[in-house]
Amino acid sequence: MHQNKAAVVVPGYAGNYRHRLAKPLVFVLALLPFLYLLWAAVFDQLGANPAEALVRATGDWSLRMLCMVLAVTPLRVLTARPALARFRRMLGLFVYFYVLLHLLSYSGFDMAFDLADIAKDIVKRPFILVGFTAFVLLTSLALTSFNRAIKTLGAKNWQRLHKSVYGVAALAILHFFWMRAGKNDFAEVAVYAVVLASLLGWRLWHYWVKTGRCSRRI
Repeated sequence: MHQNKAAVVVPGYAGNYRHRLAKPLVFVLALLPFLYLLWAAVFDQLGANPAEALVRATGDWSLRMLCMVLAVTPLRVLTARPALARFRRMLGLFVYFYVLLHLLSYSGFDMAFDLADIAKDIVKRPFILVGFTAFVLLTSLALTSFNRAIKTLGAKNWQRLHKSVYGVAALAILHFFWMRAGKNDFAEVAVYAVVLASLLGWRLWHYWVKTGRCSRRI
């Protein structure tokens, strides 16, 4: 009932997201940053420090994709278009894809894939530990993102597990904050923090409205 009142219908766009080419288009758009970085690496367009550029760019795109995934549900509810949920799984896997590229860039360029040194770095530096913890959580989500996993775990257990994406969002911001603390540069951190806080805050507000807790407290 609340959803229908809050819905915003955009003329001219009804049904476009259901087109059979919609998912391939979203896939290609989500892949474009990787293709650009690959092109830039091959043609030496990453600047004076290509390794740092790749580590930073893959981290930035991980955060952007995470914001996109968390934006799907608010958009679905506010526009009254349930079928938008069909893009969420694919976008979630792209989050994992860019996080994996981020981890591989760090492991390869900064640590030369030396597992012992990587393990020491994880323990020694808090922001690396936080980032690695987020990666472990995302791995569990990626491995259970398929229909068979829902049947195996059960719908309720699967939903509980996948709510850990909220924890991933918090860890991602903390990772970014600690990484930028050394340079005392928090402008981008603040932008991502506000976006993610807004998306998570909307979910909390919507839960209160949906369960009637907001009206009972008032």
